[in-house]
Formats: sequence, structure tokens, C-alpha cells
Amino acid sequence: MTTWLQDPTPEAPCTVIAEIAQAHDGSLGTAHAMIDAAALAGADAVKFQTHIAAAESSPDEPWRVRFSPQDETRFDYWRRMEFSDDHWFGLKTHAEEKGLLFLSSPFSMEAFDLLKRLEVAGWKVASGEITNVQMLDAMCATGKPLLLSTGMSPLPEIDRTVQRIKAAGASLAVLQCSSTYPTAAADVGLNVLNEFKSRYDTAVGLSDHTATIYPGVCAAYLGAQVVEVHLTLSKHAFGPDVAASLTVEDLTRLVEGIRFAEDMRRHAVDKSRIAEKAGELRPIFMKSLVASRDLAAGETLSPATLACRKPGTGIAAARFDEFVGRRLARPLKKHVPLAPEDVE
Repeated sequence: MTTWLQDPTPEAPCTVIAEIAQAHDGSLGTAHAMIDAAALAGADAVKFQTHIAAAESSPDEPWRVRFSPQDETRFDYWRRMEFSDDHWFGLKTHAEEKGLLFLSSPFSMEAFDLLKRLEVAGWKVASGEITNVQMLDAMCATGKPLLLSTGMSPLPEIDRTVQRIKAAGASLAVLQCSSTYPTAAADVGLNVLNEFKSRYDTAVGLSDHTATIYPGVCAAYLGAQVVEVHLTLSKHAFGPDVAASLTVEDLTRLVEGIRFAEDMRRHAVDKSRIAEKAGELRPIFMKSLVASRDLAAGETLSPATLACRKPGTGIAAARFDEFVGRRLARPLKKHVPLAPEDVE
């Protein structure tokens, strides 16, 4: 299936991205295993993060959350997350062999140059890089689509970045994102999708950190053309993003839910046509007017002597008021459907 990332048009299906980020914890083998897991779950793309410590950070960088007992500094952690060029080429090849698009967020120009040589399918702009105009311009110059994460930016800052990207003529999806891990339902902000769509006249998407499938399915129904979620092999795995990640089984259900939501969205329902299709079921489930007890000829029908019972093959229950007060022309047994000739 060709999704928005390959065909950035309004009609293209949503691209479901499995964000691996640093869930591999520096293990190349785990990174490859996660590609297999994403493919098994039905994702359209995998996304890593390409960190080159010396090019993006310094030994003074503070921890967001001190989680790694083997790394003295965050700089040490980024260095441990590095893969060689050959390793990155191997990961991309593996992803493509599995039918997945390959993405990775660069966090330095050196990382951008590496990923450009890899010919990634598009560019995911991390929330912290939204003001990195040098990198944005370089991304736009490649002609590949940009996915803009907005987790830490107010609208004026997003406005400036979107204007710059659109002026360069690049395809763009603006992603609603809340940079809390995990994100509470109250902070997901699906209402922002329509705001972005009308404000920027671009594709929109959701970068979700709730560790549930619900926002992604809802976003797809609302027209999101990109949904990105973090992936973990287990909720017992190590790493800072596990609490905000989906398991392989969760991701499988998310993909199924997104495709179901898209199918619903594509097919507007004509209620009259649906009711007509259900016509053969009406006699089974609807009800007819019947006698509530044995009635004699000449009795006046009342709410106490009329009842409604299945099947709906006789006088419709909807005509109840019409027959109250009518006199019986002949006897009628209990639960026998009323017929027009039974009344005067």
C-alpha cells in the first residue's frame, strides 16, 4: 500500500510509523529485531534517531531523566547510541527488505549528511530541531517530505517554520505532539489537527506518547495522514521511552484500527440506503398489533386489550393509536395478530 509519505496527496492513506528511537539501547542486534517486530505488526515505516555525540552535544548537557547507570553523562549516553555508517546502511537495507520505509531524525548536520547518503524516505524534524533553520533548509533541498513535530513549540514558532518549509516547496505534514512521556488523555490535543489543517493548509498527523492505541485510531478518523508511536519489545524493557511505548501486539491493533477508521471515513453512509438493505430483517425484529387476551366480537379495543408482539408481519406496532377505540367485528384470540377486517 502506498501511503502519504510516498505519495503526499490528500487522498493517500495514513503512514503508520513505528518509532524505535533509542529503544535498542545501543544494541545493533536489538535494532534489527525491532525492525522485524514493526514489520510483523503491519507498520508502514520505522524511525530511528541518529545521534553523533560530538556533533550535537557537549559533556555539560544535562539529563532529562537520569536513567542509565552505565553512562556518567548524557553525552556518554549519546555516544553509546551511535552506529557506524555501515550499521545504518544495514538497518535501512533490512527495513526495505521487510517492506518498510526507513526514517531517522538527525540531530546534527553530520547526522543529516549521513542520512542523506542513505536516501531516507523523508525527514522527521524532532521537536528540538524545529528552529534549526540550517537543517530545515538542507532537508527541503532534498525534495523529500518533511514531518514536523511540534511538541515544544508555541504557534508563532510553528508558523515561522511552516512558512519557511512551504516557501521552499517541500511537502509537509505538521504533527501534533505533546512532549510528556507518557501523555495523559487531557494533553493529547486531537482538536489541534483541524486547527493545523486550516491554519497551514498542509497534511497533519499525530506523534503520540500515550502508550495506548486510542489517539492514533481517532486521529486517523479525523484525517491524520501520519501517525507515529514509540515501539518497545516489552513493557519490561530498559529505557526512558518504555512507559510511552506500544508493544508489538498493541501496534498490531493500532494498525488494524487505523485502517478500519480510514475505511469508515471513506464511506459516507446514506441512512435510507442502509435501512433499505436491512429490509429483510424488519419482519423478524419489528412487532405487530395483537390481542392481549381473548376478545369477543363487539369489544372496543383499548391500550389494555392491544399488545405488540413479534414478528412484524401484521399491522405495524406504530399504528397502535389508530386502532385504540375501534370495535371488533369478530372474536380475536390472545396473541393472534390483528387484521384490518377484524375491526368495524
